[in-house]
Amino acid sequence: MPWLDRKGQFEPFKALTLVLLTLPALWLAYRAVSIDLGPRPFTEAIHRLGDWTIYLLLITLAVTPARTVFEWPRLIHVRRMIGVAALAYILAHLLLFVIDSKWDLVFVAKEIVIRFYLAIGFIAILALSALGATSTDAMIKRLGGPRWNRLHQLIYPATFLGILHFYLQSKVDVSQPVIMSGFFFWLMGYRVMARFGHKRGLVPLLALTAAAALGTVLVEAVWYELMTGVGGQRVLAANLQFGFRISPVWWVLASGLAVTLVAEVRRRFAPPRGRRAQMA
Repeated sequence: MPWLDRKGQFEPFKALTLVLLTLPALWLAYRAVSIDLGPRPFTEAIHRLGDWTIYLLLITLAVTPARTVFEWPRLIHVRRMIGVAALAYILAHLLLFVIDSKWDLVFVAKEIVIRFYLAIGFIAILALSALGATSTDAMIKRLGGPRWNRLHQLIYPATFLGILHFYLQSKVDVSQPVIMSGFFFWLMGYRVMARFGHKRGLVPLLALTAAAALGTVLVEAVWYELMTGVGGQRVLAANLQFGFRISPVWWVLASGLAVTLVAEVRRRFAPPRGRRAQMA
């Protein structure tokens, strides 16, 4: 059971994670029952399930840096659960699309082939399905650690494709996928940084945050330039205006700085790991 540890004992942390992972689906179901999904309820539900798929994929990718930066090794116990939840949400996303298409599988297949944003979304679903099918302990033993790890690196392109799918279906306002892009830059940048031995520390995390923020600004400017014809300089200038909304770059920058601050406070004031173990 997902709320049990490897010894078969109840683990509150895993149980709490499971409850939190079900809350978005329960909230969406409540909105559907209370007729609160607008004039196109299926479309609204499909979009919200897609949003939560990306959120959960990013959270899954955040487990590795969080374990090191915050010195919280127990997070590894719930990473698989979060990844499987992302798969469940994206399959529900696809199922509602099929239902909204009157169960016409031929039509669905044609749409996936014809519409580029649906095609890349479907590729992401196939990749996540492969990860879900091999997420059990039995499959880890069957594939072997190195092969299993290589296979599960598919989460990187799957997340990228999911965010790109979000860009393409958002059309005009791409604020949310831009923010997701910034978080993705940070999470992938951390992995590159860790390969060179910089897994923690004030300066590396600040540099990573600055790089992710810069990437966020650039991808937003390039996207609007290519897709809408709005000049990149105008988009860059809009990031300095706060009257209408807070631009995505500031959310990414604030999140990165918050992570850096918490990590630095923990490093300076929390007792060493060995001492914490003795106190426990």
